[in-house]
Amino acid sequence: MSRPVLSTHVLDTSSGKPAAGLFVELYKKTDSQSSQWTLWHNTMTTNDGRALFPFTNDSMAAGTYKLLFKVGDYYRMLDKETLYPHVEITFSTKDGQHYHIPLLLSPYGYTTYRGS
Repeated sequence: MSRPVLSTHVLDTSSGKPAAGLFVELYKKTDSQSSQWTLWHNTMTTNDGRALFPFTNDSMAAGTYKLLFKVGDYYRMLDKETLYPHVEITFSTKDGQHYHIPLLLSPYGYTTYRGS
């Protein structure tokens, strides 16, 4: 079995632990001329803060996608305040490549990068 085309890993830097139970949605841009998005998949991060998406190179074509992390819900579950109701990461893909999109998260800041 080949590895998934897309994965993410969320670390809560305020606790120094993985962000378990964070709801994540994946959207695909309808076309390059449109500002419309289609919900493709939704999932929740595991106990180690990871989420894999069940797409292969055949089922996830090159295009523009976004991950929407439900940060407000996550911090509400932990009884913490946050500035961000959600974090949205938009990225473009090419055929035949793997994309790992990590999120380093705290109630008042976040960062991301292309992982491996």
